[in-house]
Amino acid sequence: MIAASLVNRFRGASLTARALRSSMLTSGGFATTQFLRLLSNLILTRLLFPEAFGLMALVSVFMQGLAMFSDVGITPAILQSRRGDDRDFLDTAWTIQVGRGLILSAVAAALAWPMAWAYDEPMLAQLLPVAGLTLAIAGFNPTRLETAGRHLLLGRVTAIEIVTQLVGLAVAIGLAWATGSVWALVVSGLVSQAANLVFLDRYLPGERNRFRWEGPAARELIGFGKWIFLSTVCGFVFMQGDKIIIGRYLPLDRFGVYNIGYFLASVPMMLGHVVMRKVLIPVYREAPPRQSRANFLKLRRMRFLVTGLLMTMAGAAGLLGVWAVGLLYDPRYQAAGAVVVLLAVAQVPQIVGLTYDQAALAAGDSRRFFVLAATRATVMVAGLLIGLELAGLPGALWGQVAAHLATYPAVAWLARRTGAWDPLHDAAGFALGAAVAALALWVNAGAVAGL
Repeated sequence: MIAASLVNRFRGASLTARALRSSMLTSGGFATTQFLRLLSNLILTRLLFPEAFGLMALVSVFMQGLAMFSDVGITPAILQSRRGDDRDFLDTAWTIQVGRGLILSAVAAALAWPMAWAYDEPMLAQLLPVAGLTLAIAGFNPTRLETAGRHLLLGRVTAIEIVTQLVGLAVAIGLAWATGSVWALVVSGLVSQAANLVFLDRYLPGERNRFRWEGPAARELIGFGKWIFLSTVCGFVFMQGDKIIIGRYLPLDRFGVYNIGYFLASVPMMLGHVVMRKVLIPVYREAPPRQSRANFLKLRRMRFLVTGLLMTMAGAAGLLGVWAVGLLYDPRYQAAGAVVVLLAVAQVPQIVGLTYDQAALAAGDSRRFFVLAATRATVMVAGLLIGLELAGLPGALWGQVAAHLATYPAVAWLARRTGAWDPLHDAAGFALGAAVAALALWVNAGAVAGL
């Protein structure tokens, strides 16, 4: 009876069934791609030197910065707009997206030499123009990708993500074995992005995009996107500020070790962000929490499920991080274990408030979303700078813990404005998180103290 009830929940076209299927597909696809990332990481750390990962981290942060500093919110606009299925609206969005990608690629080439000078790394002058081509390619991705997310139809999208990951993995390992150079990581990213575009265009159903500029659609996209643009600038500082700031303080090899620790610790939050982005906006759009008590309770159940899963994952990372690094990596990377523990602890307040962000975007309130993003960015930069000045890398990690705790009131403020705030969920989440964090720090006290 229980099995039949569960099967029935997954069937049909109801919001609950589509949300459950999409969550399972997203989680399964994420688990697969993270396994492939780990496999790639383990192989590449034996073929390449630690400095290569430090260089690639700088390249990746720069690429993400360009993308986020120019983000006009095409994806959330399509997900939440009443015109999200209209052909003229979609083609106008695609036209903006293509133009943005081409401009970003040119900017990456133009800024390559200044970045090489700023970080005193001449290789950046060669790597950044090539890596920037990925932004131009991504600009041509069809809006059928957003349409699939809008209607929680993510089966083919997940399959394409996995195949694309496999292509990138094969190219990276092959080039790393042949050259032993950081170019293996850059070229594999370029090939992976090109393969993704081909697969999306070939295998997602629907009409192909055409260049189109419809005035009302452009005004709606730009009006919604202006706050998204500012929010993503702040979001970039919040999410990537550690790499920007720590990368200036640490030698390249130690920075590479930090990024190995970040790679292992970031899995829970990466999964959370993927699920929230792909599932929560459509759910909030179709079942606003202010609309009825039933909607609120439905979202509460979803929150408890997501928070419990992510807190379990963060707890596992915190408890097993030092052991896992010792098992999987050679002695050059052993300090990454303590990094994993502290970053896992820092994720606890993030996980508690994770399910609230998208409520504002689903309601079209991108302005208040920007206020939250700006608050987070400001507090995070302060925490990193103060921590680095006081205690170096360990101080920066504890600064991140303090910053995430300090921004929770802003998260709760936004959640209350949208009717999504759930104090019962948050109290339970913080209690569980505090227990998980205390246990992880106690088990790994020696490694954390020796960082």
